[in-house]
Amino acid sequence: MFTPEDGEGAPRRGLLATVAAATLPARRADRTRAAFDALFADNPQPAALTDDDGAILAANGAFEAAFGPGAGMLDERLAAADPAAQTLARRVVYRLLRAALRERRAATDTLPHGGAVWEAEAAPAAGGALWRLRPASEGGAGDLAIAGGFGVARESNGRVIVNRCLAEMVEGPVQRLEDLFETFPERPGQTVRLARPRKPGARVRVFFDAARRGADAPRVWLVQPVCEDEPEADGGEDLLEHLPVALARLRPDGTLVSANAPARRLLGPGATPGARLDALVEGLGRPVSARIREAAAGRSSGRAEMARGRDPDREVFLQLSLTRVTFEGEPALIAVLSDATELKTLEAQFVQSQKMQAVGQLAGGVAHDFNNLLTAINGHCDLLLMRRDTNDPDHADLMQIRQNANRAAALVRQMLAFSRKQTLRPRVISLVDTLTELSHMLNRLLGERVRLHLEHEGEIGRVRVDERQFEQVIMNLVVNARDAMPEGGDVRIRTRNVTVSEEFRRDRAAVPAGEYVLIEVSDTGQGIPPDKIGKIFEPFFTTKKPGEGTGLGLSTAYGIVKQTGGFIFADSAPGQGATFSIYLPRLDEEAEEPDQPAAASPAPDLGGEGVVLLAEDEAPVRSFAARALRLRGYEVIEADSAEAALEIVREPGRRIDLVVSDVVMPGMDGPSWIRIARRTRPDLRVIFVSGYAEDAFRRSLDDLTDFSYLPKPFTLNELSKAVKDALTGAPAGG
Repeated sequence: MFTPEDGEGAPRRGLLATVAAATLPARRADRTRAAFDALFADNPQPAALTDDDGAILAANGAFEAAFGPGAGMLDERLAAADPAAQTLARRVVYRLLRAALRERRAATDTLPHGGAVWEAEAAPAAGGALWRLRPASEGGAGDLAIAGGFGVARESNGRVIVNRCLAEMVEGPVQRLEDLFETFPERPGQTVRLARPRKPGARVRVFFDAARRGADAPRVWLVQPVCEDEPEADGGEDLLEHLPVALARLRPDGTLVSANAPARRLLGPGATPGARLDALVEGLGRPVSARIREAAAGRSSGRAEMARGRDPDREVFLQLSLTRVTFEGEPALIAVLSDATELKTLEAQFVQSQKMQAVGQLAGGVAHDFNNLLTAINGHCDLLLMRRDTNDPDHADLMQIRQNANRAAALVRQMLAFSRKQTLRPRVISLVDTLTELSHMLNRLLGERVRLHLEHEGEIGRVRVDERQFEQVIMNLVVNARDAMPEGGDVRIRTRNVTVSEEFRRDRAAVPAGEYVLIEVSDTGQGIPPDKIGKIFEPFFTTKKPGEGTGLGLSTAYGIVKQTGGFIFADSAPGQGATFSIYLPRLDEEAEEPDQPAAASPAPDLGGEGVVLLAEDEAPVRSFAARALRLRGYEVIEADSAEAALEIVREPGRRIDLVVSDVVMPGMDGPSWIRIARRTRPDLRVIFVSGYAEDAFRRSLDDLTDFSYLPKPFTLNELSKAVKDALTGAPAGG
């Protein structure tokens, strides 16, 4: 919302501003305030954040020290020390708000406060504007930042106000235009003499909007001193050439007449007289040709819209606004351009981070539901297989169902790996041993055309990782390398110890100083194009043909490495192969020796006896688990909710040897009802099962001990083993 530019009659907006601030999307407002606090809380320059009506949302200490504490409207705070300056402050605030919000650009102006002159700058921010203020140079009204050393004259309520630069050019006070110019300039860029110059014979070149005449005469004049030896010649093109703003003059049909140096840099080498603007830039929303026709007809709002340069050698995004003017008596269009490439890059990064977060949340939710379904499918398949031998005609079909269910479970694990919500079982390992054992499988994956090389530099330190998940990372990278070399080649896996002496940043990641083991997987393949390398870790992004890849291989590797506490980066040049570098924290020399995997043992007897209370809200999972445990010899009591399970536990004389409970259920969850049950049965043994990763609900288990955890999907044998271990051995600590 905006008030008129002159600020007269501006309504008080306390209630409206409060409503506007309250209705900002909470997440966006929180992110904006958090960014403001991080960047400006300790900044010595006064800074504030306002909504789109000028209500202060946040301010740093320097702002409150200069303009007073408390909330309210920005214009009231800026003019609090001088009520007579309220109108001027209001006008300045809303002029800058208009530039920041409508035109999406930073703008600067001056205003008085407490007997001094301040420069106020407003820049676009999510949901409002970011303001920074600083005192003008001592001894006068500071120059406007947009003036760039030029004089500025501005009409205000019938008077002419000049900035310091222009005031120093003339003798005496300036109250009217006649006090400035001998003759009023008739067209932009015209050279005229000053009425009362401090330097005799001084001339200035004046630039303004020639379309505003008479009652609508221009209110702002930009005044440039003219060198003494410069010939007296009219025309504004040389002034445009030196302006720090990218400007171009067009004919009404969009043909380029001239462009100053900043505009030529943005538009590229094709920006020559006679070129068409729509051949130099393309609109991201509406076509540029439509914008030109609208502006030529006088229907343009002047609002900047996004466009993209057509220069094939570089990608440039522009903000483009078009305004109809009269130049030397002929209709023309003025194009104002600004470089929005960095803004577009930041926008893309923000969208990417939001997408990654959304996919991660989706992965967790989908994995929970899928794991319940897969538990029921696998479980009932196991029950059927128990009654059929390998000669049964249905046996092969059941095995196909089981294998495909296992493939689906692996896909769910990949999604959880990407979202970093899987349950890891880290242990200390020797990378040399792990990679040596893995190399046999890797050679089979690579085939005959691709050669595998393992290179270890010195004594490689130990790391703490989930060995199976780390093997998955290496396999994904090696398979990608193989696919990049259809004609054959070499894959090298190198390991070495590295020391990062000071933190370094790369690909929006900060690698802290410390000791690391570096694993490099490189190939001699086609390489990764520059426009693709920034997307390779995105979920479902793939350059392979349909049916050849899911797009989860690298995103899975990324998720596993990040969840392990490491970092992964990619380097490549087209035609020169690719190298993936993994940094894993290295354990010190006194760390425990590598954990030894348990030796293989004969298949255990999974039968048993006892009373098991099964609390599970998913009927198919409960049905399978109950039947499976009864087949193993256990007495099973079923409960379809936590509340029903509590009622069973409270029955006098009820024997319960073990509880198998889902974690997440409607109403009361698993940990909550177990806490209540243990008040009367403190020795109750518990196995928690869940389709979510353990880390997702680990905090809710912090005060619980003596329980085991069995992730879904689980098989009949895995459930039977977990129950037997819990009943015959010491309960696993939480």
